[in-house]
Amino acid sequence: MDDLVDWLRAQLDEDKRIAQAATWCDDAATWRAAVSEYGTPARPGGPRWYVEDSMEDGVVTTVDPQASADEGVALHIAEHDPARVLREIDAKRRVLNTLHEEGGDRMFADIFHLLALPYADRPGYRQEWAPTP
Repeated sequence: MDDLVDWLRAQLDEDKRIAQAATWCDDAATWRAAVSEYGTPARPGGPRWYVEDSMEDGVVTTVDPQASADEGVALHIAEHDPARVLREIDAKRRVLNTLHEEGGDRMFADIFHLLALPYADRPGYRQEWAPTP
């Protein structure tokens, strides 16, 4: 179980590194989606969307997907901004630390397996950690 917990902590560290690298300062880590007043629509008949940081210092990205709704993609990106990701990492780390301190009870093992599931596509994930149905 310690291998899984150590691996999970490493994944949370990597998520934190990625989230922090996505913004130029903590105050700009909250993003919002908005319709652009400038430029041409991404698709005929629809507005062009963009995502900007909370300091309104610049556009994080212009949303111009080929196979999805611009609004849906923009809202999804903004909803999963660095600030939210960092809050989720903190919550997961607290759960992980609390459960690990409690001991290796079978229920806790199942929870560790569930916490690892979102990272199943990352290097080092072991199939033995897959949750049992």
